[in-house]
Amino acid sequence: MLCSAYRLRSRAVLLLIAGLPLLVAGCNDRQEAPTAASMPPLPVLVETISTTPVADVVELPGRIEAVRTAEIRARVDGIVQRTLYQEGTDLAANAPLFQIDPSDYRAQLQQAQAALARATAVRDNAASVVDRFKLLVGRHAVSAQEYDAALATQQQAQANVADARAAVSLAQLRLDRCIVRTPIAGRAGRALVTEGALVSAGAATLLTQVNQLTPINAVFTQSNTATLDIEQQIQSGARKPTDMKHVEVQLILANGQVYSERGFLDFADLVVDPSTGTQTVRAQFANPARTLLPGQFVRGRIIAAGNLRGIRIPERAVQLDNGVASVALVADDGTVVRRNVDLGEQGEGRWTVRDGLKAGERLIVDGWQKVQPGQRVEARPVSDGPPASAAAADPPAAHPAAASITH
Repeated sequence: MLCSAYRLRSRAVLLLIAGLPLLVAGCNDRQEAPTAASMPPLPVLVETISTTPVADVVELPGRIEAVRTAEIRARVDGIVQRTLYQEGTDLAANAPLFQIDPSDYRAQLQQAQAALARATAVRDNAASVVDRFKLLVGRHAVSAQEYDAALATQQQAQANVADARAAVSLAQLRLDRCIVRTPIAGRAGRALVTEGALVSAGAATLLTQVNQLTPINAVFTQSNTATLDIEQQIQSGARKPTDMKHVEVQLILANGQVYSERGFLDFADLVVDPSTGTQTVRAQFANPARTLLPGQFVRGRIIAAGNLRGIRIPERAVQLDNGVASVALVADDGTVVRRNVDLGEQGEGRWTVRDGLKAGERLIVDGWQKVQPGQRVEARPVSDGPPASAAAADPPAAHPAAASITH
């Protein structure tokens, strides 16, 4: 019994001695685990933010409208016999579009012409009577009263001729309107009636629509509040007033592409829409390729001639995630701070920042991919070259997300 107990105690002691190094190693691991605060600061390249002159740009939503739009409607009653144009093609002014059955109007014209012939014959007879009475009244062979009556009859016959001639003109006009023509040059839309359809002048049946597509207008709406802010900036001298005819406009299409042709403002409404609280401005664009079509929704960058003071930062310093733009900054204590920003226009490798940054802050241009918010970094100016820890990182080119998105 004693021997067995002694052997058990000896085995427990040996196990305890064998486990001591593992326990000590585990304690050392827990004590030596590095923390974010104890890690050496990573070098990053920074740029001190400053204000620079930026273009005076206002971006507004808008819609494309044709310069001229003609709704082609029936001006006579009848049955449509033929469609005389190809839908969706460009037509010259006065081009034929539809043929309405002219049979009734041709008969009416013939009837009016016959009435004109009768009136002309009566007028000629009255004129001959007056000529005869003019000689006889001087010889007292015809009384003055009879001569006056002959003159009145002649004048009435002349009036009847004028009335009959007007009836002929009206009948000819109605016959001509049986061929429906476009009053303007432009692109014809689809036909809204087919052969055999009954159209009515009284109901002004809509047959088709013709739109002039070049040049073409873009109409933008701006809130009255924004207009008042701009006027206040002009009065304070922060914004330079410009002539409306020299204000350039750049279009952003629905797919994000920039339209190649530049336009200029040509109209600004002086009335505020009471239902929306907005004012309307309009710009005109060349449209040689017919890229812009009436009804398209676009965004317009209205570029005034005056300059404003603003902040522009390198594209590669911006991170875009699901349309949200953010940048990394170095705080006064040397730690990283992540902040969302509102971006404006893009150009020359830089973004214009509308809101979120202020002059004097240090922006991380290169190396922000390797750091986390709250981590200490070693800020180096961009002119000092790439940080040592960025040897394996991507070269300081434009960030792919920033380069592929046009705001």
